[in-house]
This record gives sequence, C-alpha cells and structure tokens, in this order.
Amino acid sequence: MMGFDMGIYERKQREREQRKSEILDAARKVFSEKGLHTATMEKIASEAELSPGTLYLYFKNKEELHTSLSIEILKRLVKEVHKVVKLDISVEEKIEKFMDVFIEIYDYDSNILINLFHLQSGETLMNLSDDVLKEIKKYSTQSHRAIVDVIRQGIEQGIFIDEHPVALADILWASYAGIVLWVDSKRLLNNKKDFVKSTLRTAFSIIGKGIKKV
Repeated sequence: MMGFDMGIYERKQREREQRKSEILDAARKVFSEKGLHTATMEKIASEAELSPGTLYLYFKNKEELHTSLSIEILKRLVKEVHKVVKLDISVEEKIEKFMDVFIEIYDYDSNILINLFHLQSGETLMNLSDDVLKEIKKYSTQSHRAIVDVIRQGIEQGIFIDEHPVALADILWASYAGIVLWVDSKRLLNNKKDFVKSTLRTAFSIIGKGIKKV
C-alpha cells in the first residue's frame, strides 16, 4: 500500500512539474511579445490553455512568474559556468570562456536577463515568496563562487594580480550587468542597433588584460 501511495505521489509531482514547465514556456512567449507591464496572468493562461485560477496555484502573481523565468536563466548560467570551470584549459582561457557564456545567456533571452539585473533594485522583491528569493540567492551564489574560484587559482599561480578574488569577480559580474542595462537603455531611447554584445566583448578584453600581472 505504501509503494502504491508513493507511486501516485511521484506521478502527481511529475505532472505538476510538467504543468509548471508549460506555464513558463507560455509566459516566456507572452512576456517576449507584450513586455512585463502589458502582459497579464489572463493572457499567459490563455497561451498555456489553462484557466487563470490554475496559474495562481503555481505562481503568486505575474512578477513571481517573471522572476521564475529569471531563475531558469540563472540555472542555465550556473550549468554553463561550471562546464567552463571543468575544462582543461588555462585560467586566462576560462575567463574568456566566461564571456562567451555571458553572451550566450544574453542571446538566449535578453529581456529576462535584464529583468534579473533589475531585481536587486526594484520593488519586485517585496512581492516574491521566500522560496523564490532563496532560489535566486542559491543560484547567484553558485555562479559567483565558481568565478571566484577560477580567479583565485589565477592569483595563486601568479598569473592574475594580487587583489581579493571576490572583488575581481564582482567587477566581472558588475560589468556584465551594467553593460547589459546601460547599452540596452541607450538602444531603447535612441532606437539604435543592439551593441550589447560588442560592448561586452570590448569590456571583457579590457578586464582580461587588467587582471593579468604585467
């Protein structure tokens, strides 16, 4: 009887995760087309072919749903960063690979990435559940720690300048976030071509040279 109950529970958990994944796919499409402010839970429910009430069983509000997409990007970032860490290449090459990962994540979904960078300074955090906040912290910490470890190795090998590895990792990440937000805001204001990726490559080239010992 116990095994039967566990089987039902596991099936329901799989069904719940599948439904949640379908909602996230629908939300990504609606947010991409409508933007955060214009999108509604009703539109997302319609895209997912569900009732709005069903959406609220999975997500507190559209801000939490939008943030859940940011968590998905963070998970993707962590996965790709750890792939770089495991590569049998020099620390300098790993820093260059981090740049490739950052650009790939931007290409994957720039709108959701921009939302992720806005989270720390917006009122959105006040509307999120504790579980969502914990996830953001968890995956942010994992990606940051991996970058710190690579920089620390470079310092220990005498390749990078002898500065605090956390500070250098912060500079790397802050440059990523700052450039994405700043250049994107310029693009929106001036309706110009997207120069985020080319600016990121320039910035990382400068940072890569700057952290090396002369």
